Amino acid sequence: MGMPLLRWVRSLPGNARGCLWAIAAMLAFGSMEAIIKYLGAAMHPMQIVFFRCLFAFATIAPVVLVAGGIAHVATRRLGAHFARTVLGFSAMATGFFAITQMPLADAVALGFVRPLFLVLLAVLFLGEQVRWRRWTATAVGFAGVVVMVQPGAQGLNPYAFVALFSGFLVACVSVALKRLSETETAETTVFWFAAMSTVLAAGPAWLVWRTPTPAEWPFLVALGVLGSLGQYFIMRAYRVAEATAVDPMDYGRLILAAAVGVLVFGETLETHTLAGAAIIAASTFYIARREAKLTKRP
Repeated sequence: MGMPLLRWVRSLPGNARGCLWAIAAMLAFGSMEAIIKYLGAAMHPMQIVFFRCLFAFATIAPVVLVAGGIAHVATRRLGAHFARTVLGFSAMATGFFAITQMPLADAVALGFVRPLFLVLLAVLFLGEQVRWRRWTATAVGFAGVVVMVQPGAQGLNPYAFVALFSGFLVACVSVALKRLSETETAETTVFWFAAMSTVLAAGPAWLVWRTPTPAEWPFLVALGVLGSLGQYFIMRAYRVAEATAVDPMDYGRLILAAAVGVLVFGETLETHTLAGAAIIAASTFYIARREAKLTKRP
C-alpha cells in the first residue's frame, strides 16, 4: 500500500505536493504547541525549551553529519549563526512562555503577527520598498491585534505582549535567515542553530531544573522530533510549490489550537479572540499573496 501511495503523491502537481508537505508541517508544529501547553502545567518553560533544543539537535546532527560529514556544516560565519541563534532562542523562549500562560488559541493567533513585523523590518534593514497596499494590510493586521488584546479592558492579559514580542523576534529571525542564505545551506543553518541553542538553553534550564517524570519523557522527546520534522516538511513544501499555495496551510494551526484548547484543556473561545484572529489571518494572508505576486514580476 505504501508504494502506490508514494507513486500517487509523486504524480501530483508541484503545488499539490507542496500543500501536502505544508499540512504535515502544520500538524507537526500544532502538535508541538499542544505538548508545550501540556508540559507547561508542571514544568518551567525554560526547561521545556532546553529539551526541545536538545532532542532537536539529537535528531538533526546524525542525519546532517551522515549525509555530508563535518565538512557539510563547516562555516566561516559563526558570528552570524550565533546572532541568529540568540534571536531564535529568544523567540522560542518567549513563545513557549506565552503558550504556557495564556489560552492556546490566543497564543498561536498572536504568533501570526510575524509577517506584519516583517514588513517593517524589511524596510528598515533590507531596503525593500513597501507600497500602500501592504502598509494598509499591515495596519489592518495590527488592528486585529488590538481587537484580541483589548487594551483598557479588565480582562487584558499581559502575557499577550510576550506573544507579540515573540512574533517580532521571529520576524527578526526571518531577516537574519535571509542574509545567512546568501552563503549558507539550509543544513548548515539548522545544524548550528540546534547546537548553539542547546548550549544557550542549558544555563537557564539548570536554574529552574526539575527532573522530568517517566510520563513526561516521551513528550519531551516528541518536542524535538516534531520541531525537526516540521522544519524539514516546510522546507520540502517551499522546494516544490509556490509560497501562495504553501502559506495558507499554516493557518490550520489556528483551528487545531482552538480545538485542542477547548477539548483537551477546557478553554473557552471568546468572541474578540475569534474576531481578532480572523483579522490577523486575513491581513497576513494578503501580505503573503502580495509578496508572491511582486516576486514574480520581472
